[in-house]
Amino acid sequence: MGAALGSLAEVRELKREIAGLRTELKRYIERANQQQVEVVLRDLNSRHAGEFARHQVDDARADLSARMPGDCPMQERCYQVFMDFLQTTSQHIKDGDVSDEIVRTYREQMKGMRQNGPFDRCDTCFSEVHRLFEKQIDLMASLGIYQAIGEHAEEVPAVPDEATVREILEPVANSQRFQILASLMIQTRTFSDFAQLTGLRGGNLTFHIKKLGDSGMLLQRHERGDYIITGKGFKTMTAIAQLHRLLGPA
Repeated sequence: MGAALGSLAEVRELKREIAGLRTELKRYIERANQQQVEVVLRDLNSRHAGEFARHQVDDARADLSARMPGDCPMQERCYQVFMDFLQTTSQHIKDGDVSDEIVRTYREQMKGMRQNGPFDRCDTCFSEVHRLFEKQIDLMASLGIYQAIGEHAEEVPAVPDEATVREILEPVANSQRFQILASLMIQTRTFSDFAQLTGLRGGNLTFHIKKLGDSGMLLQRHERGDYIITGKGFKTMTAIAQLHRLLGPA
């Protein structure tokens, strides 16, 4: 009887050790994946930062040309001022590290420019410049070169429901898109890899990849190149994994 109880205690202890090892293994895999993502993102940024910056400037040029009032006497002058500003800010995409202080300085600069705007309809143009600047910041965050710190770190803002659903929940609320992101947690993938993984082909697969790309969760190294997960995508998948562990099996 005593031997049986001793054996049972040993089995329980062994189970605890195995559970502990599993936990440590999961943590190791998460850390390894995080390190891999950071290495890939650094490589992506160093190789293609100039291309990303030029793309942002080209988009800004096209959007401003299309949306600024053409009959405004200040249109030409303001357009040049705005483009100079956005070209300057886009150069930080190449820096590899953008501080929260720099971002706040640019936001204050935009406020100062708006205060000097002579017309009520200047709001239209400044709203567009603000949108284009925040688009640059989103890209920097996706590339892992910018993270808000300081005063913003202690704030707990209300969650914007529509934006959260559109930019975070809806992109991963699809089994194929979830599979695609999960596969990128391990290594980079090609279009063919995604096709084999999901069973989708052609336009159907392109639709899902574009959905994830538009939400800032994955990036393509270059045209027809392989795909990598972004910082936003990695954090989203990590948060989902943590939530799953917290809630337990469905």
